[in-house]
Amino acid sequence: MCLIVFDWRLPTPGARAARFTLAANRDEFFSRRATPMDWWHDAPQVLAGRDLQSGGTWLGLHRDGRFAALTNYRAAAEKQLDGPSRGRLVADFLSGPQRAPLAYLEQLARAPGINPTFPASAASSNAMRGFNLLAGNLLEGELAYFSNRSGQPPRLLPPGCYGLSNALLDTAWPKVQAKKAELQTLLELPPAGAEQLDALLTLMQDTGVAPDNMLPDTGLTLERERALSAAYIVSPGYGTRCTTALHCSASGHIYLVERGDSAADGTRSTSGMVLGRYGFQLEPPIPR
Repeated sequence: MCLIVFDWRLPTPGARAARFTLAANRDEFFSRRATPMDWWHDAPQVLAGRDLQSGGTWLGLHRDGRFAALTNYRAAAEKQLDGPSRGRLVADFLSGPQRAPLAYLEQLARAPGINPTFPASAASSNAMRGFNLLAGNLLEGELAYFSNRSGQPPRLLPPGCYGLSNALLDTAWPKVQAKKAELQTLLELPPAGAEQLDALLTLMQDTGVAPDNMLPDTGLTLERERALSAAYIVSPGYGTRCTTALHCSASGHIYLVERGDSAADGTRSTSGMVLGRYGFQLEPPIPR
């Protein structure tokens, strides 16, 4: 997943505003096989896509309110790192026993190889490449963030509108700033709620690139930085594979739609094909 914009609000008695609204693009090599978002057969309460190479995922939900999403931290100098799959971090939170987002991220931050000192640890097969990880519990009103390239501990996010790409949270990349602003504008307009899903999908279909003087410098060529500056990336062999729009109502009802431009085997399919549409009520687990 390479671009996520989201609006996060704490649940309060009598509130009508959505708890959580998100629009996200997943960018990946077309040759990397993956399945669209669906309920997992080996974890039936988890709704997520699946990377068929490593078994992880980039974004997903659990029926008990857990949510997680991940983006890679882009640094060309780290290409030689060949550590564990970052997508497992999302899968482990959604399917594991830990339901508290901040506690999960704090435990993760202490794990060996998560915070390597690059490049000194570059040769270690256990060194985790750079990532940004959002973990939340939408029913309990907790959303946390951690990056193993920030030098900072995991933290809870206060209510607000945020943007995340392949740098740290709210880094002022042109596409992050533009899509955050567009999301804020969209949330102020009718229709509200689930009816906004199609508008959220459209918001993320922007193929325009940033001016050269506004491009980030992540160690790639100018041509590559230019191509990757689009919200919706179109380039040979690599680009935006799917777009996800998510709305969690004040009452904890989930509305979600995923639209994609590539099939599970990485080949291009019909542009804008709806891969899945879901609606369900979040339910806390029954105490044992």
